[in-house]
Amino acid sequence: MKTIVSNIEENDDYNKIIKEAGEIIRKGGLVAFPTETVYGLGGDGLNPEASKKIYAAKGRPSDNPLILHICDIKQLEDIAETDDIRIKKLAEKFWPGPLTMVLKKKDIVPKSTTGGLGTVAVRMPNNKLALDLIRAANTPIAAPSANTSGRPSPTNGKRVAEDLDGKIDMILDAGSVEIGLESSIIDLTGEKACILRPGAVTKEMFEEVLGEIEVDRVVKDPSSVKEGYKPKAPGMKYRHYAPKAELKMFRGEEKKVAEEINKLAAEDEKNGLKVGIIASLETAKLYVFGEVVVIGARNDDVEIARNLYEILREFDDKKTDRIYSEVFEDGKLAKAIMNRFSKAASNNIIDIL
Repeated sequence: MKTIVSNIEENDDYNKIIKEAGEIIRKGGLVAFPTETVYGLGGDGLNPEASKKIYAAKGRPSDNPLILHICDIKQLEDIAETDDIRIKKLAEKFWPGPLTMVLKKKDIVPKSTTGGLGTVAVRMPNNKLALDLIRAANTPIAAPSANTSGRPSPTNGKRVAEDLDGKIDMILDAGSVEIGLESSIIDLTGEKACILRPGAVTKEMFEEVLGEIEVDRVVKDPSSVKEGYKPKAPGMKYRHYAPKAELKMFRGEEKKVAEEINKLAAEDEKNGLKVGIIASLETAKLYVFGEVVVIGARNDDVEIARNLYEILREFDDKKTDRIYSEVFEDGKLAKAIMNRFSKAASNNIIDIL
């Protein structure tokens, strides 16, 4: 398959491109497109065959649910039960935006889209191109991240092409995304709302609207996933966001963390391994071995979130063997950042006392 790559930033014929992309979706094809969070791999969310194509292109397990993207609140009424007042409250506050709600699905949504579940994950992205594409397709678009399953999510069109060129019909390349981490997911199917994936909409922000809410045990402790576990939402069960190199994270006083990483990096380099180190702007000078990459200033969680996946991808480009990183637990995005980081590191976080 030849993949059409349309660079939106360099093309004046925006409406024509969006119309063509919408037609591809309607005919059962796949189009990668930007949102404010990461790039998504889109197909007709109401077409079981399109969903199967998404799973195949990504190499994604079929029990890992897809998120349906809508452009209008009226679309929500077609695909989900909407009589819960909490839905309206959250939609009014956070849509369009980086919020996904898990709701009871209607029969029109095939279970091939929902990973076999009777619920459906839905969001309205805060990105003009994404919204225009959904309108042009005239259907809710199922769209997981536009990458090979398990790899760091793509935050620009170049990274989409690396994974999916030749596997999908079209890539809409509009440069880098705004946030860089996937949406927050909240489950509204129970009596108490429950966070299934942290993101830019934080627990505190949810509680300002809904009152006290819960956090799923798998979010609190990823190791609690047992054999046979059926994920309620993307990112809960399988290895995600991971570079090809082994990644370890270290928590503790800055100088002690740097000493430990320097010791390990020196030994690795002595053994012929290529080492990468992820540091903050404030601590980068503490490292004397390996290739040091600054992810952002310690107090700039927005920058850290935006840079995370691209840095992991860059280490892949350089064929790095080992990656050592500090932890980044400050700021409102800290829980989302560490959720993705810890999954990328297979929960390998070492406390330096």
